[in-house]
Amino acid sequence: MNRSILRTLACSALIGIAAIGNVEAQTTPSAAALPDFTGIVEKNAAAVVHVEARYTGETSRKSQTAGDQAAPGQDTPDDPQAELFRRFFGMPMMPSPQEQKHTSLGSGFIISSDGYILTNNHVIDHADKVIVRLQDHRTLTAKVVGTDPTYDIALLKVDAGGSLPAVSMGDSRSLKPGQWVLAIGSPFGFDYTVTQGIVSAVGRNLGQQDQPYTSFIQTDVPINRGNSGGPLFNLQGQVVGINSQIYSNTGDYLGVAFSIPIDVAMNAVQQLKTKGYVSRGMLGVTVQPVSDDMVKAFKLDSGAGAAVVDVTPDSGAAKAGIQVGDVILDYNGQVLQQSADLPPLVGMTKPGSKVPVEILRNGSKQTLEVTIAETSRDQAAATRSGAAPSARGGAAALGLTVQPLDNDTRKQLGLNPGQGVVISDISGPVAAQAGLQAGDVILMVNQQKIGNVAEFQAATRDVKGGSTVLLLVRRGEQSQFIGLTVPDGK
Repeated sequence: MNRSILRTLACSALIGIAAIGNVEAQTTPSAAALPDFTGIVEKNAAAVVHVEARYTGETSRKSQTAGDQAAPGQDTPDDPQAELFRRFFGMPMMPSPQEQKHTSLGSGFIISSDGYILTNNHVIDHADKVIVRLQDHRTLTAKVVGTDPTYDIALLKVDAGGSLPAVSMGDSRSLKPGQWVLAIGSPFGFDYTVTQGIVSAVGRNLGQQDQPYTSFIQTDVPINRGNSGGPLFNLQGQVVGINSQIYSNTGDYLGVAFSIPIDVAMNAVQQLKTKGYVSRGMLGVTVQPVSDDMVKAFKLDSGAGAAVVDVTPDSGAAKAGIQVGDVILDYNGQVLQQSADLPPLVGMTKPGSKVPVEILRNGSKQTLEVTIAETSRDQAAATRSGAAPSARGGAAALGLTVQPLDNDTRKQLGLNPGQGVVISDISGPVAAQAGLQAGDVILMVNQQKIGNVAEFQAATRDVKGGSTVLLLVRRGEQSQFIGLTVPDGK
């Protein structure tokens, strides 16, 4: 740092002192009530650790590729939003350039005095050796007890030859927007950095395919590369989350950060200890958001809930009587505000449990008891949220033509005999602008199952200007409800 910079900083400091003095003269009672975080830091800093993952050979190159990746799904360039998500892969500062190619830094925290440590899976993924550095400067080799990429959790174990300081756990389910929270970690390799902020939102689903079961805690706590795996504390000094991701187009903190709820993480920890893997519940449905068109067509009060677009044969949902076209309003006593709320709730349900599921069908509510199955360990999502590419359509007024669907095509799509008609031609602006394509299969019209052309024509006979028609469209392996409103005068 040169002399001119030092002088500038000195002048800034003097100005800052004068300004602070001015503010202190005008201190209000509300300012005096701001929290003091020093007690939380003094009590818990010793339980926070620096995590270093080391790689060699081919594993090193694989891990470096993962580390350079901005986020899950970044390798799909047609999803621009996914490119904004950055996981905090290590950004080593001390090692030489050659060493940096084989090292990744992150954070973690001791959850029990016998040496169990919690961090993110992406911090140590594919590592050949994991090193943990404690606050007293001891460096220990950690054993990877187990990992769960879906929750992005990794459980480590060190032998420190005695009792270690450990954090205490809070209840992430009780968090509310506006509450103060505190992070301790190793951003850019600066160990035991303390930052604070507030909870910005809870139950935040990021729409990422590899983490559909996580409802994140959103905060404005300044966290950066190297904070990954570090703890998020409440004002009681309890851990309520694991700092995991930021929303950024630069890779650096821009005011929006996300943490994994600690109740989700500890559920995974317990399973990793006892079974070596994490099992999740499976309902057996594919859902999508309730669109404005669906609200009109179904005459719903709001867009809350999850619309069922597919039911897995022989699943708990199918056996309980859940049908395509149902809107799930409540799962096991938890009201669904959006379709993304469902996968995390199902995932946390113990397989074999029987849970009440409230649905809306044809304007009437009913509650069904569903036995939850277990998601296979190699299955990406048991209860998927999302749908196929946008597609809409209807009869002549909707600008499309349909024809019978042959049995071979039905078999390829996993459909039953006598199910669906295929779009053969797009001839009008309503269907064309909606993105419908020849080859799309229409399974339902306004919740009425369609098995042949005559049934489709009957279901769309009364379509006229101003009408809203709701179609269930199948494209490839995905189905989606699409509402079309015919302009007046058509």
